[in-house]
Amino acid sequence: MLKRVLLLALLTLAAPAHAVQPDEVLADPALEARARQISQVLRCPVCQGENIDESNAGVSRDLRLAVRERLVEGDTDTQVIDYVKDRFGEYVLFEPERSGANLILYWMGPVVLVIALGGVFLWLRGRRKDEAAPTVALSVAEQARLKELLKD
Repeated sequence: MLKRVLLLALLTLAAPAHAVQPDEVLADPALEARARQISQVLRCPVCQGENIDESNAGVSRDLRLAVRERLVEGDTDTQVIDYVKDRFGEYVLFEPERSGANLILYWMGPVVLVIALGGVFLWLRGRRKDEAAPTVALSVAEQARLKELLKD
């Protein structure tokens, strides 16, 4: 029982590992908080799906240091992000800008959804018309033939 409680306590205390080294941390807590926030939105150019704050790659360390250096020099968050984007391309942004060719990607999902819903609506409307088609009564000869068939 004690082992389970200890394991649960360790798992509860375990936080996501950050790759930021102690020598990278800025003395000013406000600047460090801004650096961490910027590091969360920048993707590691080497790793897939990791931001530079969590990545252990050498290029991520260099980017973390560059971000902190730019903040110490007085750059705004946008200027720092633009600096990194200019060096590595738009790939380093976890959320690409909503302009230019990216608008196609942003709008493609909703447009395809609307087209699909319209197609389903038209298909259902067509089925309803088929089901609502008037039925024609059988003639006396057809009714007699049907009775013969059903006897077998």
